[in-house]
Formats: sequence, C-alpha cells, structure tokens
Amino acid sequence: MINKVKKIFGIIVLVILLVVLFVNSVILIDSVIFPDSVPSFFGWKPFIVLSGSMETEIYSGDLAIVKEVDASKIKENDVIAFKSGNIVVTHRVIEIVNEGGVTKYKTKGDNNNIEDEGYVLAEQIEGLYQFKVSRMGNLAMFTQTPIGMIVCLSIPLGLLVIIQMTDSKDNKKYQKESANKEKELQEEIEKLRKQNEELKKK
Repeated sequence: MINKVKKIFGIIVLVILLVVLFVNSVILIDSVIFPDSVPSFFGWKPFIVLSGSMETEIYSGDLAIVKEVDASKIKENDVIAFKSGNIVVTHRVIEIVNEGGVTKYKTKGDNNNIEDEGYVLAEQIEGLYQFKVSRMGNLAMFTQTPIGMIVCLSIPLGLLVIIQMTDSKDNKKYQKESANKEKELQEEIEKLRKQNEELKKK
C-alpha cells in the first residue's frame, strides 16, 4: 500500500515537472519569436500585480491571469490589462467611446480616487482579466530568475530521487526479509526431516 502511494506521488511530481517545463518552453519560444510582445501561453498571459490600485478585487503580490480577446468584445466594467508606457496596467473599463471610428477605453483602478489619464486604444490591450492566483506574484518573479528556474526544476527532480532511493531501500529490506524467511523455512524443513529419520530408526 505504501509503495503504491509512493508510485502515485512520483507520477504526480513527474507530471508537474513536465507541465512546468512545457509552459516555460512555450513562453520562452513565444518571447523569442515575438520579442516586442508580452510572452503568452496560447493566448493566456500572467501578470504580477505590483500595486494596490485594484483592491479589493486584486491585491499587490497577486498573479493576474488575462486572456487575449478581440477588443470589440470588451464591455464597460470589464477588467483589462493594457500597456501604459513600459509597464502593463490591470484596471477596470469605466467608459467606452467612439471618436471618428476609433474605439477608446477609459479606465480606473477600483482603489484609485481618480480615473486613469487619457484613453486606452485597442492595440494597447493585452487581454481580458480572467482570474487571479493570490500571493503568487512574488513566487512568479522568483521563478523568472535563473536561480528561481533552477530551484523550480530541482525540487521535483529532488523528490523523484528521494522516492527512488526510498524504493531501493525498501526493496533491499524486502529482499533481506525474504531471504531470512526462506532460510528459516529451510532450517525448519531440515529439522523436520531429521525428526522424521529418527522416528524411522525407532
């Protein structure tokens, strides 16, 4: 039963490792092919929240997940991620206007007293906010560093090595116990054989 649990745990760890490698590989390839764009995982983009402008919906340190969408599908009250200079901002759409055939979006942080300056254009929009992973932003920042990636990959690999070592130790213990039982059985058989010979002599 214990060995079965260990094997299942080992498979889960291996799957997690493969998923992490796959996601990181896709994002890395995407960043190389499109160096001027925010890397994504098949249209899904994670953004680390660095301010409290969207509290109580999204907090600083959260990981906001957005999905690329057609700008025409964005409605008032939607939360969007958009480029503002060299940074990406995640704020709520409070107004949509059309000037000369150009759609513009007025945005504001839920926790801000004033609306954002200017309008957001469709080409600035990175995606529509879908959900958040609470307090995962700092961890995400760490995993983006070379050391962080090594640690991220080393943990599941280390767990697999430990599981293998434990299995090996258990197997050796099982083999030793089996050998001892076999030896005891042979000794018991030999003892019975001698007793049987003695009875025949009588």
